[in-house]
Amino acid sequence: MYYWNDLAEVPSDLGPTVVTIGNFDGVHLGHQHVLSRLVKTARDRGSAAVALSFDPHPAAVHRPESAPVLIMGPADRTEALAETGLDGLLMVHYDLDLAALSAEEFVRRFLADGLHAVAVVLGHDARFGRGNTGDLDTMRELGAELGFDVVAVDDFDALPEGPGDIQGRRCSSTWIREALAAGDVRTATRLLGRTHRMRGTVVHGAARGRELGFPTANLAPESTGLIPADGIYAGWLVDSAGTRWPAAISVGSNPTFDGVSRQVEAHVIDRPQEAVEDFDLYGQTVGVEFVDRLRGMVAYTGPEALIEQMRLDVARTREVLSTEGPVAG
Repeated sequence: MYYWNDLAEVPSDLGPTVVTIGNFDGVHLGHQHVLSRLVKTARDRGSAAVALSFDPHPAAVHRPESAPVLIMGPADRTEALAETGLDGLLMVHYDLDLAALSAEEFVRRFLADGLHAVAVVLGHDARFGRGNTGDLDTMRELGAELGFDVVAVDDFDALPEGPGDIQGRRCSSTWIREALAAGDVRTATRLLGRTHRMRGTVVHGAARGRELGFPTANLAPESTGLIPADGIYAGWLVDSAGTRWPAAISVGSNPTFDGVSRQVEAHVIDRPQEAVEDFDLYGQTVGVEFVDRLRGMVAYTGPEALIEQMRLDVARTREVLSTEGPVAG
């Protein structure tokens, strides 16, 4: 997949394209539904499949005080988009000048003149242009004038067999953020089509886990990816070589000890003997994947009670990961 930061970087000989527009935070099943239709339409027309996205997220420009925490960082988003079969990703810098473009100005500059679109694929809730005044009908009108078709994609119902209160609910980044904020990483997994992942550099911590017999890899505070609710999780640590290690993951401030700030740390379990002596993750960029929440954070009377609980957490982690199957979606 080609990656462009500006229209000027798009090669002049790219040829006709089929384009979609979105923020794609999480690249969840709803996004994948649209992107799959995009790629198929492009292949049928012998054109390049291109996604147009924005950085930073528009909400961070217009409402920085209430902008959502992003589900995934830029590197993970680009990787996930590449896996959909896209030929190109145009990541446009979003600022107030871009926001001031009318719907017609935006479409002419980026879709018609910039990407030479022969078709545009959108969900029914698509909005674009100044004040989000452009919608699917606007795009159809502009397509008729500028010479491209518009393909509308229906909403994706990710959990049709779920409880009555979520049946028919549109798969969305907002729903995933709600699930992660509640620690419901299994629902997040179903909506994403993959386990939720954070990515960050392993840094030195207070070494309390090592002192208790459970050494942990601590993620730097500037790690990317939405941090789920405080608690203990079963999951995976993915090292810089791409090896996935089973891990018991702690999210929170550890109420047993005073003065501990909120952090994410992963204790790798069941390392092969040859890896025990030479397992230095410090300075590595790793991924931490959340499979299931085992429990919330609890303050224990002392280290002995905490150690016993950690043994139980490790045993439960083994059990959960041993039965982990493919993601349903």
